[in-house]
Amino acid sequence: MVTTTSERLSARIGVLTIATFAVGTDAFVVNGVLPELSRSLDVSVGQAGQLVSVFAIAYAVLSPVPAAATGNWPRRRVLLAALAVFVVGNALTALAPDYGLALASRVIAAAGAAAITPTASTAAAALAPPERRGRAMSLVTLGLVSSTALGVPIGTLLGSVASWRETMWLVAALGVVAAAGVALWLPPVPNPPATTLRERLAPLRDRTIALILTATVAMFIGIYLVTIYLSVIVEHATAGDGVRLTVLLFASGVAGTISNVVTGGWTDRFGPMRVITSAMVLGALDFALMPWTTATFAGALIAVIAYGLASWSVMVPQQHQLIAAAPATPSLVVSLNASAIYLAVSLAGVLGAAALELVPGPFLPWLAAVFLLVGLAAAWAAEKFKR
Repeated sequence: MVTTTSERLSARIGVLTIATFAVGTDAFVVNGVLPELSRSLDVSVGQAGQLVSVFAIAYAVLSPVPAAATGNWPRRRVLLAALAVFVVGNALTALAPDYGLALASRVIAAAGAAAITPTASTAAAALAPPERRGRAMSLVTLGLVSSTALGVPIGTLLGSVASWRETMWLVAALGVVAAAGVALWLPPVPNPPATTLRERLAPLRDRTIALILTATVAMFIGIYLVTIYLSVIVEHATAGDGVRLTVLLFASGVAGTISNVVTGGWTDRFGPMRVITSAMVLGALDFALMPWTTATFAGALIAVIAYGLASWSVMVPQQHQLIAAAPATPSLVVSLNASAIYLAVSLAGVLGAAALELVPGPFLPWLAAVFLLVGLAAAWAAEKFKR
């Protein structure tokens, strides 16, 4: 059987998608096993949530560093090295005997992840012909988004029937599969133009870009306050049942994947600010009602579907806003946006842990709603300055 060029490209992009799927699963799979993890490591649920925060802040801080340090390396070698670090970090988490070592292992995993995602995106762009470049990059991004629909629920279910350690072994196994695919099927990829760390941070001096990134941080703090502590927020609805929690995570992830796919067309048709505004208003209303909707399983199901639709509708229009504001350096500003998202994840973990000391879990979404509205205000301010 003769393999066509299109089939070869699809296989190569598929390998890169598996790599980003592993990263997305690793970033948030801990959310679904927080109660068991906290009992196993003898810490509070809030402290267990810091495993997500540490991973996210390490990713946000380290993301520009490997890109600058490995600028002259072949892309295939960067991916293999990053995946090796990623696998080692997750294996150490699975084996960690105490909380301190678990935290340290998340930094190692994040160091690998920080190099995987941007390298996979640039490799996809380099492999695809110009007329298919956007689709190739969107498929790599889809690996991150779809991990919330598949990887995180599967990891949660595995944690409920086995233990959270098996969940981390699953993430390590995904990294091994991705590394094998890269080694076997990814051809040499041209290096992107080399940029220094200073050049990568230069767009931050632009007021409009700084405001858009501020909006990203605020909105995603609100989104991830709910994502990270969802198991606590819906505890009344699930009664501690891991299968019920898996169903809610899956429903939210599917809704988020669908919204991420369709918002490109919505953004082109209605403009990015209309999409962002609609999503954040829907999200704020949904969060405001969660203390009551999450009292029953049926109500929680509706709430998490609305959450998935609202939360993942903002990524595409936010990137659209950034690229429109900096058309000469699109890859740099999109990379900064990714760092802003992971900074938001880390802050959400810390703020959520502090808030849970003061309010019951079902009321945590009220704080999240405030951040959604602050982010929306920053997005509108950026739009005003852009004019």
